[in-house]
Amino acid sequence: MIKNVIFDIGNVLIDFDWDGFIKRLFPNADSKTVEILNEAVWGGRRWDRLDAGDPPEQVFTNIISHAPEYEKELRLIFENVGDTLKKRNSTPGWLNEIKSRGYKIYYLSNYSHYVMGKNPEVLDFLPLMDGGIFSCDVKLIKPDPKIYETITEKYNLIPSECVFLDDLEANIKAAKNFGFHGIQFVTLKQAQEDLNKILEE
Repeated sequence: MIKNVIFDIGNVLIDFDWDGFIKRLFPNADSKTVEILNEAVWGGRRWDRLDAGDPPEQVFTNIISHAPEYEKELRLIFENVGDTLKKRNSTPGWLNEIKSRGYKIYYLSNYSHYVMGKNPEVLDFLPLMDGGIFSCDVKLIKPDPKIYETITEKYNLIPSECVFLDDLEANIKAAKNFGFHGIQFVTLKQAQEDLNKILEE
């Protein structure tokens, strides 16, 4: 029997639009420049170290070292990264609807204090939730099995009584291996329908 619904945040409860952000920030950039910037930021899971709680400047220095000729552009990305995030108007209603049915709701998100500080308003739904874990606070990032263990221990949750929603297949696979029910978020309608099926079983 499901008692708890656990949500990822980015691309589940809020929008994360990296491609649109890069196009807005560098409207005249050619495809090669965009490719270099993307590789510098995301290659080798370098950005993940920010979500894991490493000091921002240490992470940024590592990223810049992979494309030093683009330091100016990369620092502009770092400064404006909060613009990648946008509220979803559907989120408060969805969370309240689940709570009204008697379920506890939690968050489990790869997120950094740095990005939180750049756009805190997008997280204004957090008071609706019963708790949760940000990766930066526990220095663990999905899909590390230890992060799923950490949230269950913190809130005395039984894995088989939890359903987890995330947009990334690898994170869902790890959650299922740990014992959670899992739903990969593709669209809001699909996720809501899949969640209702599990809750009604």
